[in-house]
Amino acid sequence: MKKITFTIITLLFVSFAFSQEEEDYQQKIDSIEKSFNYEYGTISLKNNIGKIIIPNGFKYLNIEQSERVLTDLWGNPKYTDMTLGLILPENQGIMDDNGYVFNIQYDEIGYVEDDDANKIDYDELLTQIQDDSKEENKERIKEGYEPINIIGWASKPYYDKSKKILHWAKEIKFGDQEINTLNYNIRILGRKGVLVLNAIATIPDLTYVQNDIPKVLDIVQFSEGNKYADFDSSIDDVAAWTIGGLVAGKVLTKVGFFALILKFWKIILIAVAAFFKPLMNLFRKKNHEITSSNQKELSE
Repeated sequence: MKKITFTIITLLFVSFAFSQEEEDYQQKIDSIEKSFNYEYGTISLKNNIGKIIIPNGFKYLNIEQSERVLTDLWGNPKYTDMTLGLILPENQGIMDDNGYVFNIQYDEIGYVEDDDANKIDYDELLTQIQDDSKEENKERIKEGYEPINIIGWASKPYYDKSKKILHWAKEIKFGDQEINTLNYNIRILGRKGVLVLNAIATIPDLTYVQNDIPKVLDIVQFSEGNKYADFDSSIDDVAAWTIGGLVAGKVLTKVGFFALILKFWKIILIAVAAFFKPLMNLFRKKNHEITSSNQKELSE
């Protein structure tokens, strides 16, 4: 009878504790969300690269706050120029389980020649990328990391020659994770480099991201002197990468990918640990009491 009573009490306690912990966890998430100050309209990029016009239905998080998200909240190692800010749908929060954000970067790799754009066999390129990733995985496994497998194109590469905009998406499997990663990339070509938009999302969010892609393709405006058409062959550097090279670039160089992998694990683990610690202590205490009681009854 004691065991049955304890089981019922335990179940009631677990239900109450879980409800309370869930409420506390949500309060923490809400508190984090309220700490952000979003911006709208026209955003000037540093070093006078150009500007971004935030489209209707979206909001922008500045560099300082975005670095906090990518490092403190999502667990990425901090490095120079890791972000120029984050863009996300206006009705979505940074800490939402579903949805996506675009991380903005500028990669000053030089003037990217696009002569090869119409000659690329993207299916053949995909096979090459998959083969390269297998070789990279050997090193990753040696170093104690899980393998990264390129499943295929989530959205086949497309280059708009008139607008100088390239975009594509890969479906990626990280280790044994059940939900695959969506690595959606946009590159806007400029005189001295490319403006990068990397969508941080999962494969279930693909349709959501694809529906919004047209809204963000034209948001970048390079300043005078930094436009693709401003290239001067007598003084400007030509990038080692062409259009095909941008698509085939190593997955590991993309901060958006890393941000996704680590996106919510710290907060989730903290919440789980906070819930189970007192619960396990209670189980140990009650188990000890029942064992002692049983031992006493047997001795009598």
